Amino acid sequence: MTDRKLWSYKDIAAHIRVQPDTVRSYRKHGHLPSPDHVESGKPYWYADTIRAWVASRPGNRGRRD
Repeated sequence: MTDRKLWSYKDIAAHIRVQPDTVRSYRKHGHLPSPDHVESGKPYWYADTIRAWVASRPGNRGRRD
């Protein structure tokens, strides 16, 4: 089953326990996947996209959030 809920910067930040500005910085520097959806200029990602990104990040091997 896939999780198609859209997450904002705030949702991603809560998931990885950082501030939303940190997530914005990740995107600015190309460390975040491309948004799955953009609405009114605001990017959103599917929860599954972010979970896959978190699993593939260096230093997060074995993490099960």
